[in-house]
Amino acid sequence: MNNVGSQRKQIRILNIGSLNIDSLYRVEEIVREGATISADSFTQSCGGKGLNQSIAAARAGASVWHAGVLGKDGALLRRQLQSAGVQTEFLLERDIPSGHAIIQLDKHGNNCIIVYKGSNGYVEKEYVDQVLAHFSPGDYLLAQNETSNVGYMIRRAHELGLVVFFNPSPISDEMEGYPIEVIDYLLLNEVEGRYLSGKEEYEDILYALKEKYPNATIVLTIGKRGALCLESDRVFCCGTLDVPVVDTTGAGDTFCGYFAALLSQGQSVRDAVVKASIASNFCVTEQGASDSVPFIDTVEAFYRGNRRAVDRMIAPA
Repeated sequence: MNNVGSQRKQIRILNIGSLNIDSLYRVEEIVREGATISADSFTQSCGGKGLNQSIAAARAGASVWHAGVLGKDGALLRRQLQSAGVQTEFLLERDIPSGHAIIQLDKHGNNCIIVYKGSNGYVEKEYVDQVLAHFSPGDYLLAQNETSNVGYMIRRAHELGLVVFFNPSPISDEMEGYPIEVIDYLLLNEVEGRYLSGKEEYEDILYALKEKYPNATIVLTIGKRGALCLESDRVFCCGTLDVPVVDTTGAGDTFCGYFAALLSQGQSVRDAVVKASIASNFCVTEQGASDSVPFIDTVEAFYRGNRRAVDRMIAPA
């Protein structure tokens, strides 16, 4: 019997996203205005919300293509993506510096980050069109707010029938002109939620965003408290695991990449939120951003083998 017609289309994830070289400084406390402090250590690694989310989606088992602009110093970034199984044939190179980030990480695992766009600011509209031409209706676009022409890529992807995931980070005034009303999944933290909704309380944020963007599923991450999801008219809560926090850098990106990847594999929104939460919890137990993203086998094994802990996440106190 020929069952080709009944086979589920393999969904491809396209991330037109940022690529940064991260400079990480470990400090006792994050520097205050007007102060000068000494760092305990310094390391460089690959980062950028785009790169982190692509690697997270790939480690979650999805088929992922990363598009974006590398600088003349970007060979390391390309290799990092390739080593994670991310397809890189659409990357461009320019004779300018790559994007980079300066990260302070304190003894409590908290961070503050300064990002310089560099080559990420050279994502042109024509390039976006060229890349999108390789994808089909039903494929996913994963976008953040660290490159140029984000609003354009969101609108064009929607017009071409792609499912659009948007993580509005970092927040900027440019977002006022983005066509967020066409987005299918809005993934954001409480700071970004308050900015876009004008509300303070978590559920008020969810419902205000749903009123503004009625076609979107809203997923609001709330740090140590976990995540809230508003799908259609139902709110779903997911807590966190009790794990030692080493470094929170990349936890949100891990959540976003995992969430999109799991949906692309046919999992429910509820399971995607829970497993993405587990993955982001594992991420904070190790130093680094993309390097600390867990593999799907680890997440699935925990999900299947620790039902009591998972049930506590699903019904947080």
